[in-house]
Amino acid sequence: MNNIDAPPLLSMVDVCKRYSSFRLQNVSFSLSKGDYFILLGSSGAGKSLVLETIAGLVHPDSGSIFLNGKEITGERIHRRKIGIVFQDHAVFPHMHVNENIAYSLQRHPLHHQEKRAIIEETANLLGIEKLLHRRPSTLSGGELQRVALARTLVQKPDVLLLDEPLASLDTRLKNDLRNLLRILNRKGQTIIHVTHDYEEAISLGNQVAVMHQGELLQYGPPFEVFTHPKSEFVAHFTGVKNFYKAARLGNINEVVVNGTLRMKISETDQQGEGFILVRSEDIFLSRNPVDTSAINNYEGVIIEIVPTSSGIEIQLDIGIAVYALITRESLEHLELQRGQKCHVHFKASAVKFI
Repeated sequence: MNNIDAPPLLSMVDVCKRYSSFRLQNVSFSLSKGDYFILLGSSGAGKSLVLETIAGLVHPDSGSIFLNGKEITGERIHRRKIGIVFQDHAVFPHMHVNENIAYSLQRHPLHHQEKRAIIEETANLLGIEKLLHRRPSTLSGGELQRVALARTLVQKPDVLLLDEPLASLDTRLKNDLRNLLRILNRKGQTIIHVTHDYEEAISLGNQVAVMHQGELLQYGPPFEVFTHPKSEFVAHFTGVKNFYKAARLGNINEVVVNGTLRMKISETDQQGEGFILVRSEDIFLSRNPVDTSAINNYEGVIIEIVPTSSGIEIQLDIGIAVYALITRESLEHLELQRGQKCHVHFKASAVKFI
């Protein structure tokens, strides 16, 4: 989204907040309207504190927050046009779903029919229109998350803040909610999403920031952050090595990587240009060609062999630099050495096209 010519929708400028054992240190970033901003970091990094400060739940010791060019650092919570959804949903158990959603409209001078229309429109958008007369105790985790989203979205916030929205969901529900969040963002909703999962960052965000011990170490487009880390911590935390620009070739399940290398991918509806991610542990190696179910097979040259805490990392040149993670036993069995030719194999299902 990020229109360079447009003024920022939201800016944090040198925001600090000190507690007895923790300090948010000079946090600064800007978002354009329509951005999907991922705030990435381990537990205790200060991510949720940033959200609470933007929302007005926490007042900073110093620094400023601007929304639509107006300073809101000291503005009351309900005047900020900011919506926040917490990890635990915070849905009122004694109210039906429609009452939970309507609660957010209490301060709005709307007629009953107008409120009802807004609630029904939002419920339809989030796929919970059949749940409006249910109690929260009868809902699944995914349904509760959608109710919490609906209760915030009816306020039509300029910026939607999400604190670990996928953390408590199983794989299927995570995929459903990811798709829903993409739809909301495509409709123009600006989102700040806190997580510790870099795959969420890659699959959802057009801007990514990495936080550590109260500091925002780096932010920018995902490809830039993951492939050109500015610090040792960012490189270690993201842990993403096989991450490349790619373009899908028409309607066939194949992409061109970095403009040169063809690679098979799993079936997907996504078209055009994007990125691919291949986990190092999903790549296996052989000294000679082998009969394998892996559809991506390349001959390369070993550039480097590096012991790590999780195994042996092998860097190879197959026309692009790729990294494979193998066991020490595999290294000894294959008798791999730098400068040696080697065959690289991985399945189409191991390639994630984003």
